Amino acid sequence: MIPTSVQLKKLKSAAKAAAGRAYVPYSNFPVGAAVLTASGKIHSGCNVENASYGLSNCAERGAIFSAVAAGGQRLKCVVIYTPTKHATAPCGACRQVIHEFGPEVRVISFCAGREQLDVSLGALLPGAFGPQDLV
Repeated sequence: MIPTSVQLKKLKSAAKAAAGRAYVPYSNFPVGAAVLTASGKIHSGCNVENASYGLSNCAERGAIFSAVAAGGQRLKCVVIYTPTKHATAPCGACRQVIHEFGPEVRVISFCAGREQLDVSLGALLPGAFGPQDLV
């Protein structure tokens, strides 16, 4: 689902603000994400690193977990911001989590440069494994 222009503006603002709150002392690569739920609510998240790298969490998953904790289990759109020259797609783990809560969503990544990525999750994660496979 493609968000309205008003929703997209709010999603981009929330994602960019979240990136400013990222805790990234190891990679220095701040990422912010915002998700739009089926109810129309927006939830944001930022990446949070840990000295034990495996315990770090990506911005996209942080935003999704926040949405789920607030009762929003169906995603309509995911927006990601990085302060880089090029737009950055979500990592594989985030793609899988996005699929769990929104297999039909649009993923929009934007950056400090002019580049923007706007694709379906299916294009990013073809042949995804999901709840339908647990029969």
